Amino acid sequence: MQSFNPSSISFTDAAVSHFKNSLNGKPESFGIRIGVREAGCSGYEYFFEYTNEEQEGDILFDESSFKIYVDSNSFEFLKGSEVDFVSTGLNQGIIFNNPNAKVTCGCGESFSI
Repeated sequence: MQSFNPSSISFTDAAVSHFKNSLNGKPESFGIRIGVREAGCSGYEYFFEYTNEEQEGDILFDESSFKIYVDSNSFEFLKGSEVDFVSTGLNQGIIFNNPNAKVTCGCGESFSI
């Protein structure tokens, strides 16, 4: 079990396993980029995408078999967050438990700080 660190981002075992399994089908990618961008009805949304390169200013989280990259601007929004993979009924997906998010929209897709 990981302890809470307000100056970092943590990834649950379920999230790491999900990303690792997702990358198995993408031999051209060796990592996952996660971040925050302006979008949605509340101002910001989370995103994640496959990547095959590190960009200048990236913060690296090395998960042994793959890497997770977060750009420094997004990191400021994500400090203290826990990234998890959950299954509820027929639905499953990545969720961000972000203590910095003050408001989320009704559909849960966007948030504000």
